[in-house]
Amino acid sequence: MKDPILEVENLHVSFHTQNGVVNAVRGVDFTLNKGETLAIVGESGSGKSVTAKAIMRLLPKQNARITSGKINYENKNLIEMPIKKVQQIRGSEISMVFQDPMTALNPTMKIGKQIMEGLKKHQGLTNQQAKTKAIEMLKMVGIPNAEERLDSYPHQYSGGMRQRVVIAMALACNPKILIADEPTTALDVTIQAQILELMKDLQKKTGAAIIIITHDLGVVANMADRVAVMYAGEMVEMGSVDEIFYSPQHPYTMGLLQSMPKLHESRTKPLIPIHGSPPDLANMIAGCPFAPRCPYTMKVCHYFSPVKTEVKNGHSVSCWLQDQRTPKDLQPIGIGGTV
Repeated sequence: MKDPILEVENLHVSFHTQNGVVNAVRGVDFTLNKGETLAIVGESGSGKSVTAKAIMRLLPKQNARITSGKINYENKNLIEMPIKKVQQIRGSEISMVFQDPMTALNPTMKIGKQIMEGLKKHQGLTNQQAKTKAIEMLKMVGIPNAEERLDSYPHQYSGGMRQRVVIAMALACNPKILIADEPTTALDVTIQAQILELMKDLQKKTGAAIIIITHDLGVVANMADRVAVMYAGEMVEMGSVDEIFYSPQHPYTMGLLQSMPKLHESRTKPLIPIHGSPPDLANMIAGCPFAPRCPYTMKVCHYFSPVKTEVKNGHSVSCWLQDQRTPKDLQPIGIGGTV
């Protein structure tokens, strides 16, 4: 039975820049259920991290605006909530693991002090209690000699260990939601696998719901229960991990899968790239944003935005190919061409 903990409805985020207004997130909708892992995938610039930072209310105040929408956490709209109340929730009930652990950690503070800071602020622990909990968290994420390493600085840890520390900090206050933004990008493959396994193991222990943001489909296959595919600030397809991998409905999703190397296929078989580049979100044109890169594009795609279609329960796609009036035997006709 589904038990939503976070519901994002029609979220729009824009940035005011020297080149005009950039509509970075355009009408995003999704639900996160308790205890599940939702992966948000897409190319760089598709709006994945902006969506996560909007949830955390961490968008830059100078030029970013949430222009419309709702972010309901346990039936409370985080957008309308006073920032002081959001700060109480941030770190204690909703935590975030950032892409680069060196920017997430303060290089001038010892690791122990950084973990203890959140514990004292959000849980009201004494110094000794916070220290005991910090050692416990370092042990939980697999840091050897945890009591001694508490007094180390970030530069004295390896990249993989720093990422483990960031995860320990994020989970220290037992959050209900963990948002992991490209948590393994800066790590080598062996450490990546260890970090992902660690996150899965900690999720089982804590019951936290996870939003993992990535462009690595291997990470998605290993971690996710459901997948949301983003393109040009929109969620173009949403479904279970099996539906996305084995029955993709949007040409962009198909393109992402075709461009991913597969172990069971010959090394001599070339990958099929997605030709072209994502659109400039400061100068959006009418129609489907993927149309200039799509091998199945039709005239309607260039003039009208596609409507969201429920392929089956829980699997939705925004694409004219799924409209009941569209012929079902369309063949690829070349990038940007029309039928």
